[in-house]
Amino acid sequence: MINKARTLAKEYAELQNQMQDPEVLGNPKKIAKIGKRISDLEPLIKLIDEYEKCEKAIATVDEVGDDAELKVLAEEEAEEAKERMVQIEEEMKVHLIPKDPDDGKNVILEVRAGTGGEEAALFAGELLRMYLRFTEEQGWKMQVLSKADADSGGLKEVICEIQGDGAYGKLKFESGVHRVQRVPVTESKGRLHTSAATVAILPEAEEVDVKINPEDLRVDVFRSSGPGGQSVNTTDSAVRITHEPTGITVSCQDEKSQHKNKARAMSILRSRLYAAEQERLSKERGDMRLGQIGSGDRSEKIRTYNYPQDRVTDHRIGQNFSNLPGILEGNLSGIIEALKEKEQEEKMAGE
Repeated sequence: MINKARTLAKEYAELQNQMQDPEVLGNPKKIAKIGKRISDLEPLIKLIDEYEKCEKAIATVDEVGDDAELKVLAEEEAEEAKERMVQIEEEMKVHLIPKDPDDGKNVILEVRAGTGGEEAALFAGELLRMYLRFTEEQGWKMQVLSKADADSGGLKEVICEIQGDGAYGKLKFESGVHRVQRVPVTESKGRLHTSAATVAILPEAEEVDVKINPEDLRVDVFRSSGPGGQSVNTTDSAVRITHEPTGITVSCQDEKSQHKNKARAMSILRSRLYAAEQERLSKERGDMRLGQIGSGDRSEKIRTYNYPQDRVTDHRIGQNFSNLPGILEGNLSGIIEALKEKEQEEKMAGE
């Protein structure tokens, strides 16, 4: 483990040198990439430096000569250093866990009403609000790419882009089926209803991540419409793109410009194709990723929001969280941290 850490320390030193290279300094994207890697390695580098100081403290015992008083002090420092080295090794394990290369990416968020009719649509709208509040708390930005409102309120479906450092690393745990249990406002007999909405969190893919052959695309344009088929545009600005090899279809109609709708649809399509390819590779490698926390399995019931008991239960870790209204206001950090810890435990166990 220490050898692995020292190898990463060499990489850190090489990256520091690269930051002085004129060729790198003239490339903002390369600077950002190297800077991010340096930032990721810094906590580990600090631990390595402290570990090496402990090694020196232990070696000092043999260097103090015949001075009895100095030898006692050196031995005391050496004992403290040995204890600290054990702690440092434990701390290093977390930093040596392989990171998901997508963790630093922006996110394509998709929320859809599931089973439960009107109540499911209302719940989908509340989930969108929850993610909007969390996005604001993190200092990120959210932009709606496509949205379909339900006739009676709430949402049928919404697709958003979330821009922020480490957005995917935090939000990836949200993929799956979210279930709500409560008495709907329209329920005259006070019966508890259960409904659901699905959430998909996709890492936003850039053109370099996914190669799309233009010949594989079928692009259709049509007039955008509002709820109930009401026309909201007199020009053919809405765009539907179908990737024929996979059958994946994306539609965007929120912008008045056909060009902007096409660009948004392509962004969503790239992210869906990228996520599908990552899932295929994971299954091919048989690396258990799909069975772990943060796998992004959209068919899995991951969480229940129980209103009568003011309780949110995350089924993957079997943990309950109180203050349901606060969580729906975007206070997700406690749940996300618990999921991250569980993911780290699983990765460490698999090392």
